[in-house]
Amino acid sequence: MCHQCQRNDKGRVVRCQRCLRKRYCIPCLKTWYPNMEEDDIAQSCPFCRKNCNCKACLRLDVPINDLKNYNPVVSDGEKVYYAKYVVETLLPYLKQINLEQMKEKEVEATRLGLALEDLQIANANIAENERVFCDNCRTSIFDFHRSCSNCSSDLCLICCWEVRNGHLQGGGEEVSMEFIDRGFKYLHGGVGSVVRVSDEARNRDLVRSISGWKANDDGSISCFCGDGILELKCMFPENFVLELAKKADDIAGSLGLVNISRIPEERCLCFNYIGDVDLSGGKILKAASREDSVDNYLFCPKAMDIQHEDLEHFRHHWMRAEPVIVRNVLETASGLSWEPMVMWRAFRQINNLKHGRHLDVKALECLDWCEVEINNKEFFNGYSKGRFDSSDWPQILKLKDWPPSTEFDKRLPRHGAEFLCCLPFKEYTHPCCGPLNLATCLPEKSLKPDMGPKTYIAYGVAQELGRGDSVTKLHCDMSDAVNVLAHTAEVSLTPEQLIKIEELKQKHFQQDQREIFGIVEHIGNTVDSDRSADASSDKIVDDSGAGEGGALPEAVGCENGGPSTSSGSKLEGVDAAEGGALWDIFRREDVPRLEEYLEKHYKEFRHIHCCPVPKVVHSIHDQTFYLTLEHKRKLKEEYGIEPWTFVQKLGDAVFIPAGCPHQVRNLKSCIKVALDFVAPENVGECIRLTNEFRVLPPNHRAKEDKLEVQFSTYI
Repeated sequence: MCHQCQRNDKGRVVRCQRCLRKRYCIPCLKTWYPNMEEDDIAQSCPFCRKNCNCKACLRLDVPINDLKNYNPVVSDGEKVYYAKYVVETLLPYLKQINLEQMKEKEVEATRLGLALEDLQIANANIAENERVFCDNCRTSIFDFHRSCSNCSSDLCLICCWEVRNGHLQGGGEEVSMEFIDRGFKYLHGGVGSVVRVSDEARNRDLVRSISGWKANDDGSISCFCGDGILELKCMFPENFVLELAKKADDIAGSLGLVNISRIPEERCLCFNYIGDVDLSGGKILKAASREDSVDNYLFCPKAMDIQHEDLEHFRHHWMRAEPVIVRNVLETASGLSWEPMVMWRAFRQINNLKHGRHLDVKALECLDWCEVEINNKEFFNGYSKGRFDSSDWPQILKLKDWPPSTEFDKRLPRHGAEFLCCLPFKEYTHPCCGPLNLATCLPEKSLKPDMGPKTYIAYGVAQELGRGDSVTKLHCDMSDAVNVLAHTAEVSLTPEQLIKIEELKQKHFQQDQREIFGIVEHIGNTVDSDRSADASSDKIVDDSGAGEGGALPEAVGCENGGPSTSSGSKLEGVDAAEGGALWDIFRREDVPRLEEYLEKHYKEFRHIHCCPVPKVVHSIHDQTFYLTLEHKRKLKEEYGIEPWTFVQKLGDAVFIPAGCPHQVRNLKSCIKVALDFVAPENVGECIRLTNEFRVLPPNHRAKEDKLEVQFSTYI
C-alpha cells in the first residue's frame, strides 16, 4: 500500500531500501515529488528523509527535541566573544538610557524638594506578560514613565519633556487619506461614478488630545483627566539601569574592549589584493552602478559553501548596512515541499482540540488595494494557473496574514521547522537562541514582539502591468529581516491576453494624462521621449517598470514612451526563467533625497481604488509608492541616487538591514517566508526609527511600536 495515498490499486510502487517499510506509488511520486528520481526514493524514501508530505505526516507537530538540531553551534570561546561584542555595541545606548532616566529623576527630586539620593520611585507593578504603551505617542514603555494617579494613563519620558517644552508630538489629530471608489470601470480607464468614499484604515484606539496634558511650574504634569498628577514610576528596580550601565562599563574596561564593534577600515574578501572587486569567487553580485562608489556589489555566497569564518565576512557588510543575499538555502534543509497545495493540505487538516479550522482567507487585490475574501483552495489554484477579471486583466492577489505569524509554528509546524533549518547565519537569525539576535533576550514570560516567521504569498507575472502589479510598496522595517523565497510558479500569458493588456494599458495611460496632468487631447500609442523639464509630460507616470532584470521581457508599456537605457535596468547574471522577485533596496544615507523626490512627485502615483495619492504624511512609512523603472531613472537624474536592484531566485535568502527602504515586485507567483531579528550593529537605527514612528499621526499604519528595542538593550 502506498504510504502517500493509502491505496493499493494505482499500479507499481517503489519500496524504500532503507526502512524496508514504506512504499510510494508512481502516480503519487509524479504528483507530490516531481523533483525526486525513483532511484533516490528507493535509496531513502521521503518518510526517511523527513520531507514526506502525505496528510498524516503533514499533521505532525515537530518534536521540540528535533528543533535543537537547528540551533547554532557556538563554542564556549565564541560565547564569550559574542558577549563582549554585544556589551561594547550596546554600552553607548545603555548609557544614554541612564542619562534620560537621571534627567527625569532630577526633575522629580527638585519638585519634591529632596536630594537625588533620597528620592524613591514607586514600582508600576506591571505583569510580566503585559505590554505598556504611551497614551500619547503609542511607543512602548519599558521602564521609567509617568502615570496618572487618578485614571492611570501613561506618558513616556520623551512626551513628558515635550509637554514641558510646549511642543508635544506623536498625538494630535488623526490624518484622513480619502480615496473614492468610482467602480470597476474606473480601474481600467473609464470615467466611473462615485460608489463610496473610504479612508485608509483608522486606528480607533483611545488617543489623547495634545492639549490634554499640562506642564506646571514645578515640573509636574497635570493629566488630561483634570484630577491627577502624573507620578514618576519604574517597571524595574529603581537603579537597575544605573547599576547595569556601571557594570557594563566596568566589564568593557577590564576586558579591554577596544573597537571590537567599530566598522573595520580594511576592505573585505570581496576585494583582491590590489583593491579591485574579486569576481572569481562567485560570491558577489553587481546590484548598482553608482559612480565613485565601493558598495555597488553585494555579498552573495551560496548556502552550501558558507564556512564558519564567513560570519565575520557577513558582519563586515552588515555593519555597513549593506544587504546580503545567500543563494540556495533550501538545499540545507530536509527538502519538504513548499508547493501551495501541500501547504493548503497541511493547514486544512488541522482540525482537532488544539487547532481551529480556517478554510477562508483574506487577500488584497493589487489593482485597487482592497480586501477580498476567498477560499483557500481557490486562491492556491489561481496562484498556479492565474486569475483574470471581467476585462481579461490579470487579477493579482496577495494573501493577507496567512497563517497568522503568531500561529505559524502551530498551523504549519513542519514548514516552520523547515524554515528554521534553512536559515543562514543563525547566530543572528535564530529566533530562540541566536547569540547575536537581541530579540532572544526578552524575559521568558514577557509578552514578545511579533518577529515572525510570516509568509508572503502572492500571484505574479513577468510582464509589467502598470496597474495591479504584484508589489510590496516602498517601506522601511523597524528591525533587521531575512526573507527566503521558498516557492515560485510561472503563469504565462497568451498572445491574446497580452494584446488585451496592451489595449487596457493605453486606456490607463490616457486616464493618467487627463486626471493627473490635465492633458485632454488624444495622445496616441506613443509618447515623445524628448521631454522638457518644465513640461507636464515630464511628469508622466511610468507604472510599468519593465526591463528591470537581466533578460526579463522588454515589455515597455505606453507609459514609458520607449525602452529605458538607465543604469541598473540590466541585472547581472539573471535569467527570466529563474527569477522570482525583483528587489530595490535603498541606502540609509540616500533616504532624505528619496523622501524629497517622493514629496515632489507624489501625485504621479495611485493607491486605493486606483485613486491618485492625495497627500503625503510620511513618504516612506505611508507605504503608498512603488517606484517604476521610469521613476528610478528620474530619481537618479534629479537627485543622483539609485537603489541596489537584484532578482531574488528560488531558495535565495535576502537580508535587509533595518532602516533601508525597500520595495519588491513578483515576477512569478511567489511564496516567501520572512523573519525579523535585531542585530547589535543596528540597535541605533532601530531606536532612530522608533523615534521617527512616534511622531506620526495616531491613526498611521506604522504607528505601533512592536519592537521594544530599548527593552532588549538592557535585558
